[in-house]
Amino acid sequence: MSRPPGLSIRLKLTLSYAGLVMVAGILLLGAVALSLKLTPQDGLVITVKYGYYEGLLRRFVPAAGFAAVLLLVLGLVGGWFLAGRMLAPVSQITNATRLAATGSLSHRIRMPGRNDEFRELADSFDAMLAQLEAHVAEQRRFAANASHELRTPLAITQTLLDVARKDPKRPPDELVDRLHAVNARAIDLTEALLVLSRTDQGSFTREDVDLSLVAEEAAESLLSQAEERDVLLETSGELAVITGSRALLLQLTTNLVHNAIVHNTAEGGIVQVDTAVWPESVVLTVENTGAEITPQMLSTLTEPFQRGAERIRSDHGGVGLGLAIVKRIIEVHHGTLGLMARPDGGLRVTVELPRGGTTTTGRSG
Repeated sequence: MSRPPGLSIRLKLTLSYAGLVMVAGILLLGAVALSLKLTPQDGLVITVKYGYYEGLLRRFVPAAGFAAVLLLVLGLVGGWFLAGRMLAPVSQITNATRLAATGSLSHRIRMPGRNDEFRELADSFDAMLAQLEAHVAEQRRFAANASHELRTPLAITQTLLDVARKDPKRPPDELVDRLHAVNARAIDLTEALLVLSRTDQGSFTREDVDLSLVAEEAAESLLSQAEERDVLLETSGELAVITGSRALLLQLTTNLVHNAIVHNTAEGGIVQVDTAVWPESVVLTVENTGAEITPQMLSTLTEPFQRGAERIRSDHGGVGLGLAIVKRIIEVHHGTLGLMARPDGGLRVTVELPRGGTTTTGRSG
């Protein structure tokens, strides 16, 4: 945005300081001049002849003018120096802002000295730069991983088509089946990326949602998949109302239950879905049996395209964005996500969200 040039803040402060000093000086000189004319009212009578007062005034005016000029010079010089000292932190912040505008988010002001308004601003700016740097790094890493994951099914499709073209005797049904599977994975990945993008934008309508009903709906939609894998799927809990997006909360619950089912490697495994109401929040817990999870694997579960310490594979039919989407949905609903490895194998996921509406207890499913 183009703006016309104007006076600098330093010059404005200097003129303000000088003007204040001049006004104070003129008032002081006027008070002295007035005191020469007036007679004190304490009973002591002092007679000042008119001519004598005029003589004093003629000698006082040049001295007062010199004093006024001296005050003006001191006000301008002192004001310029003081304004420069006061505005020095602003110059540091401005330089840091210009560096950030060029894409250099690693720079920090780190302003020394005791705490005041400028240092609070500098510290807040440093914190903002740190968050932006982390966010940009995460977005770049996510874009690189997404590009890699989307390139994989496209490369497989190209290979299958090249093989089929070179081998016309190859049964077409096998090619179609494999192309269908690869294409379905690419579509799933694209849809997951779109959900994650919409979640990041925070563009959704908030309403009162019963999380227990959402959990039952998610479990019902995945019941056939649980039966195919010989996994017992159980739901229970209290009526738990929160304020948020029903579609996103359903996506969150479905992702958690789906992960609990497909990663349940124990024979005759169990997945338990439970909702509970706490004084200030609502809690959704999804717990499953399965293989033992190490602390290193636990720390990477919410990373995009990760499953434990390894990159996601297609063994379970997922795209590696389940818990990443869950994490973002929880963040836009101002909640917290807890992951805990079960001592005998498997995972317990706890989602805590702020309460909304009116909640009562005594409901189970």
